[in-house]
Amino acid sequence: MQASGQTVVLEDVQLTAKRIFDLISPELSLVEEEFERQARSNIQVIAYIGDYLRRSGGKRVRPALTILSNYAAGGDGSNYSSIRMATVMEFLHTATLVHDDVIDKSETRRNVPSINSEFGNQTAVLMGDWLYMSAFETSLAERSLPILDILTAVTRRMTEGELLQLTLLGRTDITEEQYFDVIARKTAYLFSACCEIGALVAGADPLTQARLRNYGMKLGIAFQLVDDLLDFTGTDDVLGKPAGADLLEGKLSLPLIFLLQRRPEMRGAIQAVIGDGGYTNVARRILLEALEESDALQLAKERAIEYAEAARASIEGLPSSPHAEALSDIPTYIVDRDR
Repeated sequence: MQASGQTVVLEDVQLTAKRIFDLISPELSLVEEEFERQARSNIQVIAYIGDYLRRSGGKRVRPALTILSNYAAGGDGSNYSSIRMATVMEFLHTATLVHDDVIDKSETRRNVPSINSEFGNQTAVLMGDWLYMSAFETSLAERSLPILDILTAVTRRMTEGELLQLTLLGRTDITEEQYFDVIARKTAYLFSACCEIGALVAGADPLTQARLRNYGMKLGIAFQLVDDLLDFTGTDDVLGKPAGADLLEGKLSLPLIFLLQRRPEMRGAIQAVIGDGGYTNVARRILLEALEESDALQLAKERAIEYAEAARASIEGLPSSPHAEALSDIPTYIVDRDR
């Protein structure tokens, strides 16, 4: 049974999220329309899968960050350049998810069958490639070398992050430094790019661009830290994918790194789960109890809060506006969310 305090927190988070997304609801509707337009193709399978991906889309956090950053930097987040670039960022994010699901052999994504499980690995890989190329083709319309530089760099870093993670799969000797390097490349650099590109499209000065770039970086790390926490504390239905799957795939996240620092005798149990590819010989409940008793979950949550607060501090110099206030509220939503 959920404690009343937890219920209040979740209600506050829902209200915060509603306030943020309601502020740019018309713009996000335009992003959906642009996503549909960009995903059209005379190749039937591409058109079908593109629509499948759009309809099963998530919260659109990355387009929201692009639009909010644009407004906060003095731009017009409803103009076509802003909407187009917000859609480009969602295309890049979707491409990474499609490829990640192939690598991780994931069967579901957001409570629906993943592209690879529905259409096969070959189709999924090629669809991910198509999304990447479509994103770059669309971004070329901005005729902006700085934007292309950012997109090229973030795509390279995301690929490097995936490759780095592959070299670390199955290992229980991962350091905090290695872990943060992976999540920065896989997640945070894209958040940072969304915010900086939003500022660039607004014609912001270099200081404002830097503030929003740093904000996105810190926010992205906080976001991934919470994602990794939810893999232990969430449920399949809420997460939209199997809970506890990261460890089964051989990925050691920060809570487990903290657990092994405090209770090294748990290494054998963790290695058994990875080796078995399931919780057959070591119950998931035992692992959760050890994480809670060692304060590993709480320590990881505190680290997420630190990054969220650092993100908020990064934009303290922005002019006051409803959109800057929304950016300031997002770290709270990120840290306290349940999915």
